[in-house]
Amino acid sequence: MTALATYLAPLAALLVCLPASAETLVPTRVIRAKTIIAPEDVEILPGETTGALEHPVEAVGLEAVVTLYPDRAIRPGDLAPPALIERNALITLVYRAGGVAIATEGRALDRGAEGDRIRAMNLSSRTTVTGRVDGSGRVVLSPNSDLELALESP
Repeated sequence: MTALATYLAPLAALLVCLPASAETLVPTRVIRAKTIIAPEDVEILPGETTGALEHPVEAVGLEAVVTLYPDRAIRPGDLAPPALIERNALITLVYRAGGVAIATEGRALDRGAEGDRIRAMNLSSRTTVTGRVDGSGRVVLSPNSDLELALESP
Protein backbone atom coordinates (compact mmCIF):
# COMPACT_ATOMS: atom_id res chain seq x y z
CA MET A 1 0.00 0.00 0.00
CA THR A 2 1.43 3.40 -0.93
CA ALA A 3 1.68 6.31 1.49
CA LEU A 4 -1.06 8.17 -0.35
CA ALA A 5 -3.40 5.18 -0.14
CA THR A 6 -2.69 4.91 3.59
CA TYR A 7 -3.89 8.47 4.13
CA LEU A 8 -6.86 8.25 1.77
CA ALA A 9 -8.31 4.98 3.08
CA PRO A 10 -9.75 6.51 6.33
CA LEU A 11 -11.09 9.49 4.37
CA ALA A 12 -12.82 7.21 1.86
CA ALA A 13 -14.38 5.21 4.71
CA LEU A 14 -15.66 8.43 6.27
CA LEU A 15 -17.21 9.58 2.99
CA VAL A 16 -19.00 6.26 2.54
CA CYS A 17 -20.55 6.58 6.02
CA LEU A 18 -21.85 10.13 5.56
CA PRO A 19 -25.42 10.42 4.33
CA ALA A 20 -25.78 12.24 1.04
CA SER A 21 -27.90 15.36 1.26
CA ALA A 22 -29.82 16.19 -1.87
CA GLU A 23 -32.22 18.96 -2.69
CA THR A 24 -34.93 19.41 -5.27
CA LEU A 25 -36.09 22.63 -6.87
CA VAL A 26 -39.88 23.10 -6.90
CA PRO A 27 -42.26 25.96 -7.79
CA THR A 28 -43.87 27.94 -4.95
CA ARG A 29 -47.03 28.49 -7.00
CA VAL A 30 -48.65 27.33 -10.23
CA ILE A 31 -46.50 28.67 -13.07
CA ARG A 32 -48.17 28.70 -16.47
CA ALA A 33 -46.29 27.90 -19.67
CA LYS A 34 -44.52 30.93 -21.26
CA THR A 35 -43.94 32.53 -17.82
CA ILE A 36 -40.44 33.72 -16.96
CA ILE A 37 -39.20 32.19 -13.69
CA ALA A 38 -38.38 34.74 -10.96
CA PRO A 39 -36.45 34.02 -7.72
CA GLU A 40 -39.66 34.09 -5.64
CA ASP A 41 -41.25 31.47 -7.92
CA VAL A 42 -39.01 28.62 -6.76
CA GLU A 43 -37.82 27.06 -3.52
CA ILE A 44 -35.57 24.21 -2.50
CA LEU A 45 -37.02 21.17 -0.74
CA PRO A 46 -34.94 18.47 0.93
CA GLY A 47 -34.87 15.13 -0.83
CA GLU A 48 -33.58 13.89 -4.13
CA THR A 49 -35.61 13.56 -7.29
CA THR A 50 -33.73 11.93 -10.14
CA GLY A 51 -33.22 14.31 -13.04
CA ALA A 52 -34.60 17.35 -11.21
CA LEU A 53 -32.91 20.73 -10.91
CA GLU A 54 -31.25 21.41 -7.55
CA HIS A 55 -30.39 25.13 -7.53
CA PRO A 56 -32.47 28.25 -8.25
CA VAL A 57 -29.77 29.67 -10.56
CA GLU A 58 -30.56 26.80 -12.95
CA ALA A 59 -34.16 28.07 -13.38
CA VAL A 60 -34.35 31.81 -12.70
CA GLY A 61 -34.62 33.81 -15.92
CA LEU A 62 -35.77 30.85 -18.01
CA GLU A 63 -39.26 30.36 -19.41
CA ALA A 64 -41.62 27.55 -18.40
CA VAL A 65 -42.36 25.31 -21.39
CA VAL A 66 -45.15 23.48 -19.53
CA THR A 67 -47.32 24.36 -16.54
CA LEU A 68 -45.37 23.81 -13.31
CA TYR A 69 -47.19 22.84 -10.12
CA PRO A 70 -46.17 23.52 -6.49
CA ASP A 71 -44.16 20.81 -4.73
CA ARG A 72 -43.45 18.98 -8.01
CA ALA A 73 -39.83 18.81 -9.13
CA ILE A 74 -38.69 21.07 -11.95
CA ARG A 75 -36.79 19.15 -14.63
CA PRO A 76 -34.46 20.65 -17.27
CA GLY A 77 -36.95 19.89 -20.08
CA ASP A 78 -39.61 21.98 -18.31
CA LEU A 79 -37.65 25.18 -18.97
CA ALA A 80 -36.15 26.93 -21.99
CA PRO A 81 -34.57 30.29 -22.79
CA PRO A 82 -37.21 33.03 -22.95
CA ALA A 83 -38.73 33.80 -26.34
CA LEU A 84 -37.64 37.12 -27.81
CA ILE A 85 -40.12 36.95 -30.68
CA GLU A 86 -43.80 36.07 -30.40
CA ARG A 87 -45.79 34.58 -33.26
CA ASN A 88 -47.45 37.27 -35.45
CA ALA A 89 -45.21 40.04 -34.07
CA LEU A 90 -43.81 42.69 -36.39
CA ILE A 91 -40.05 42.14 -36.58
CA THR A 92 -36.97 43.35 -38.39
CA LEU A 93 -35.51 40.97 -40.97
CA VAL A 94 -31.81 41.48 -41.66
CA TYR A 95 -30.17 39.90 -44.69
CA ARG A 96 -26.39 39.71 -44.52
CA ALA A 97 -24.10 38.68 -47.35
CA GLY A 98 -20.44 39.62 -47.48
CA GLY A 99 -20.15 43.18 -46.19
CA VAL A 100 -23.72 44.17 -47.06
CA ALA A 101 -26.70 44.18 -44.67
CA ILE A 102 -30.28 44.90 -45.77
CA ALA A 103 -33.06 45.39 -43.21
CA THR A 104 -36.80 45.23 -43.86
CA GLU A 105 -40.01 44.70 -41.93
CA GLY A 106 -41.47 41.24 -41.47
CA ARG A 107 -44.03 39.27 -39.51
CA ALA A 108 -43.00 36.33 -37.34
CA LEU A 109 -44.73 33.08 -38.29
CA ASP A 110 -43.20 31.25 -35.31
CA ARG A 111 -42.21 32.01 -31.74
CA GLY A 112 -38.50 31.94 -30.94
CA ALA A 113 -35.71 32.50 -28.43
CA GLU A 114 -32.18 33.65 -29.20
CA GLY A 115 -30.53 31.18 -31.56
CA ASP A 116 -33.79 29.54 -32.68
CA ARG A 117 -34.58 29.24 -36.38
CA ILE A 118 -38.00 30.66 -37.20
CA ARG A 119 -40.08 31.37 -40.28
CA ALA A 120 -41.09 34.92 -41.07
CA MET A 121 -42.90 36.72 -43.87
CA ASN A 122 -41.21 39.61 -45.64
CA LEU A 123 -44.02 42.20 -45.69
CA SER A 124 -42.70 43.87 -48.84
CA SER A 125 -42.62 40.78 -51.03
CA ARG A 126 -44.94 38.46 -49.05
CA THR A 127 -42.19 35.80 -49.27
CA THR A 128 -41.73 33.34 -46.43
CA VAL A 129 -38.12 33.16 -45.24
CA THR A 130 -36.27 31.29 -42.52
CA GLY A 131 -33.67 32.88 -40.28
CA ARG A 132 -32.06 32.77 -36.86
CA VAL A 133 -33.19 34.97 -33.94
CA ASP A 134 -30.37 37.17 -32.66
CA GLY A 135 -29.99 38.63 -29.17
CA SER A 136 -31.77 41.86 -30.08
CA GLY A 137 -34.92 40.13 -31.33
CA ARG A 138 -34.19 40.49 -35.03
CA VAL A 139 -34.26 37.63 -37.52
CA VAL A 140 -30.99 37.33 -39.38
CA LEU A 141 -31.01 35.76 -42.83
CA SER A 142 -28.00 34.64 -44.78
CA PRO A 143 -27.44 33.33 -48.31
CA ASN A 144 -27.26 29.80 -46.86
CA SER A 145 -30.37 30.02 -44.61
CA ASP A 146 -32.43 27.50 -46.58
CA LEU A 147 -29.45 25.16 -47.00
CA GLU A 148 -28.73 25.25 -43.24
CA LEU A 149 -32.40 24.45 -42.54
CA ALA A 150 -32.30 21.45 -44.93
CA LEU A 151 -29.17 20.12 -43.24
CA GLU A 152 -30.72 20.47 -39.74
CA SER A 153 -33.88 18.55 -40.68
CA PRO A 154 -33.85 14.81 -39.93
